[in-house]
Amino acid sequence: MSRDEITRREFLKRALMLGAGGYALTQTSLLSLLDGVAEAAPAGGRPTIVVASKKTIAGRTKAAVQALGGMKKFVKRGATVLIKPNMAWARRPEQAANTNPEVVAELVRLCRAAGAREVKVADHPVDGPADRVIRLSGIGPAAEKAGARVFAATSPVMFQKITLKRGKVLKRAETMRDLLRADVVINVPIAKVHGSTKVTLGCKNLMGTVLDRGAWHQSRSLDQCIADYAAQIKPDLIVLDATRVLLSNGPKGPGRTKQLNLVVAGTDPVAVDAYGVKLLGSSADKIGHLKRAAAMGLGQLDLNRVNIKRV
Repeated sequence: MSRDEITRREFLKRALMLGAGGYALTQTSLLSLLDGVAEAAPAGGRPTIVVASKKTIAGRTKAAVQALGGMKKFVKRGATVLIKPNMAWARRPEQAANTNPEVVAELVRLCRAAGAREVKVADHPVDGPADRVIRLSGIGPAAEKAGARVFAATSPVMFQKITLKRGKVLKRAETMRDLLRADVVINVPIAKVHGSTKVTLGCKNLMGTVLDRGAWHQSRSLDQCIADYAAQIKPDLIVLDATRVLLSNGPKGPGRTKQLNLVVAGTDPVAVDAYGVKLLGSSADKIGHLKRAAAMGLGQLDLNRVNIKRV
């Protein structure tokens, strides 16, 4: 395997073995650290997702994470965290095209309180200029105030080539380097409809971590590309923003929106997305990329087999 074709886990392992960040690790401590990283989908049993409906956006975001065991379960002291919101469009928060900035800001605060050394908030915007997207979305100012470094990954030098070992259609991708290097990855999509894939939620939101999205759209199956990538890039935590959802003209809008005032969180990417589909008025078994992801063993599609905890 060449140096530019490595998975996130392999990248982290090699970096740690070289003493990245100035810390020398033994093989035992390395394996202990890697084994402690939360998996995106449970190895067995019924996954749990949390649906929070507290009065404030920050309150329900915090409550959702606490119900999963708290941020310290995911973020260890000294960790580098990459938060991936949907920050792709030059739209204001009330237009529901991007993740609500207060959801992102609260996650930054929780990571900082858990002892994170650095918290980064990044996306590969579709609209431009990128600095306008960051500002207009509200995510930039809110996340920076909370203690994060916010940036747009737009230059090819910010991406790393990886091989997708389980890819059926998508065999390779150029992935955001900061994601590959992060100790913890938190995926923070917004729930909305999409013209090509019917919905865009957590699995689809990962497209914002690749350099060339167009290749996916031009492939023989966009749905399978999404599932292939989700099989390789597994966030440690998924926090779905359903504060205000976009119900028409997605993914950018403007369109019809609905205020739900919910935050959904979990570690099973398929289960969280399946609940998001329900909030959008559809069924997960009608969403091609989710059916394919479930068939690849990435999570539970059937909400009847998911523990849904309401707080």
